[in-house]
Amino acid sequence: MDASPLEGGEMAAQASDGAVGQAGGAVRGTNVMAILSLIFAFIFAPLGIVFGVVAKRQIQQTGEQGSGLAKAGFWLGIVFTVITVLWFVLIAVVAVASNGS
Repeated sequence: MDASPLEGGEMAAQASDGAVGQAGGAVRGTNVMAILSLIFAFIFAPLGIVFGVVAKRQIQQTGEQGSGLAKAGFWLGIVFTVITVLWFVLIAVVAVASNGS
């Protein structure tokens, strides 16, 4: 049973494909809540904060990927929420000041 180099190469490729397939199956995907956290940080920032917290908890429990997305969505949600609150405070102050004079 002599194996030609091509056959040996094919067998090696098949063996390595099997190993990659097995390792690839063990890797978990990205947490959906982490993705939603980042998206909602720009759309409705308070939801970005909530989704970020939920995603971090889920990632710790399940070992999924997306910790960075959850962290980014959480912090961007906080920043945009603070900016929005400050904007409404500014508008209120200007409205009160303009009505008082």
